[in-house]
Amino acid sequence: MTQDKPPASTDAPIEQQLYAIQQKIQPRAVHGVFANWRIALVLLTQALYYGLPWLQWNNRQAVLFDLAARKFYIFDLVFWPQDFVYLTGILILSALALFLFTAVAGRLWCGYACPQTVYTEIFMWVEEWLEGDHLARKKLDKSNWNINKLRKRGLKHAVWFAIALWTGFTLVGYFTPIQTLATETLHANLGPWETFWILFYGFATWGNAGFMREQVCKYMCPYARFQSVMFDSDTLTVTYDNSIGEPRGPRSKKTDYKTAGLGTCIDCNVCVQVCPTGIDIRNGLQYECIGCAACIDGCDQIMDKMGYPRGLIRYTTENVVKGLYPDSGILRHVLRPRTLIYSALMLAISGAFIYSLATRVPLHVDVVRDRAALSKETDEGMIENVYRLQLINKDARAHRYTLQAQGIPGLQVVTAARDITAAPLQTIEIPVSLIADPVDLKGRSIAVNFTIQAIDDPRIKDNVETKFFNR
Repeated sequence: MTQDKPPASTDAPIEQQLYAIQQKIQPRAVHGVFANWRIALVLLTQALYYGLPWLQWNNRQAVLFDLAARKFYIFDLVFWPQDFVYLTGILILSALALFLFTAVAGRLWCGYACPQTVYTEIFMWVEEWLEGDHLARKKLDKSNWNINKLRKRGLKHAVWFAIALWTGFTLVGYFTPIQTLATETLHANLGPWETFWILFYGFATWGNAGFMREQVCKYMCPYARFQSVMFDSDTLTVTYDNSIGEPRGPRSKKTDYKTAGLGTCIDCNVCVQVCPTGIDIRNGLQYECIGCAACIDGCDQIMDKMGYPRGLIRYTTENVVKGLYPDSGILRHVLRPRTLIYSALMLAISGAFIYSLATRVPLHVDVVRDRAALSKETDEGMIENVYRLQLINKDARAHRYTLQAQGIPGLQVVTAARDITAAPLQTIEIPVSLIADPVDLKGRSIAVNFTIQAIDDPRIKDNVETKFFNR
């Protein structure tokens, strides 16, 4: 008797890729209000970035972060490492501004001013100029390598890399005087660190804006992941309005879409074609959306051609789409607890920041005790302590100073420096001895204060506390 074989197993292993192969996005060019805003912001940000290092101010570079000298020049202001609190204030204000703008109108920073967006936009301008529109670029991508493709791609990458190198050169120019940097570059005399950072930042710009593009926004930028916690139902976002767009479908321009039971969306996919991250906004708000509003401009152009009202895709809020209030009520809902709190915090910190800058004393003094001996007895039986004062003149002009000490009756100040003068932005060291009568010393350690004051400007003064030790 023959035994039947068991049926073959159908549980064959299935291979599945954990990473989807990325299709290259060639966005379609679009024109409109928001496209003009992007162009304006690109030109403005790059005019500032490329132009500021060349601007001269009081016979020096207007904006220079001199790490070697530990001085940071911003027009009339000069900051030192001791002024780190101002950097903290700027970072806090930047974070609050990001929170506020995101709560009001979504990813405005990403869509219009982020360096990744800006340089990607510039590189796409070059690409369109040299390779044609999005259809011509797609055709070129699929074509075999030949002289024409090699010429276009080679020229494009040459222009890209020139822009990237100039970007890296400008960045280094904020830390090394850019005129000196230009001279060293022309004479092929760049230092190793300048060379490294110019090439490194240039290569990063070329790679991020030329190749990675939307991948940086979708996978590398953390903002895409946590932006949703800053949104609420009253946040303005780029939105497809299902109530007027659905049901979608193609039709001729002469068709009365209302009679045909259709919405205003003709399913042309222009909103997808113009999107730099390749998403379909009709599927709802997605974390990949950078808020550039290219889909709004593209959709408005189609609506104009069809004779339909604009606004199928627009900046609006979730509550407007739900019908809780009309578009005219958006501005009224901008002022809500979240935005008011952010605004109040920004106003308070900005006021404190400006007040601190306005009352900032351009003088800093540190005191260091003589480590050889805490105290010693003089031939006259007095107690002497030796110190070294480090005086930093943060002002752009020279000053003469007086030196006094308080804390012990009859305290004498002895210094070898007859005239305490510091040149502009100079650091000087002053050896100082304090002498006191042991009768007046109450305890082993007594607090004393040094007071250093500018003769020509009494407002420039610093007080430093230290200890006077008895034997």
